[in-house]
Amino acid sequence: MPLTNEQKKHYKSIGHHLKPVLIVAENGLSEGVLAELERALNDHELIKVQFRIAEREDRHALMEELCKAARCELVQNIGKMALVYRKNPKANKQLSNIHRFQA
Repeated sequence: MPLTNEQKKHYKSIGHHLKPVLIVAENGLSEGVLAELERALNDHELIKVQFRIAEREDRHALMEELCKAARCELVQNIGKMALVYRKNPKANKQLSNIHRFQA
């Protein structure tokens, strides 16, 4: 289900303070990267991913591929950073960035 503009705005404000938990480099979406992405989304729901790829088109294609592979929503991308979200129905309130940063 696509995020509303209000949700995106809220998640961007939370994401501003986050550090990247995953770095995707020239090797792309390897099994290890996808496994770590899955773990991070299950734990934190909202995460920052850094792409260390020079070409803009390649980065955007990889961001789309990452979102499809992980079944997550791209909230925002600025330069080489992407903020992605996937709801976890059984989220751990101590780990979830959404629950930890509620107003």
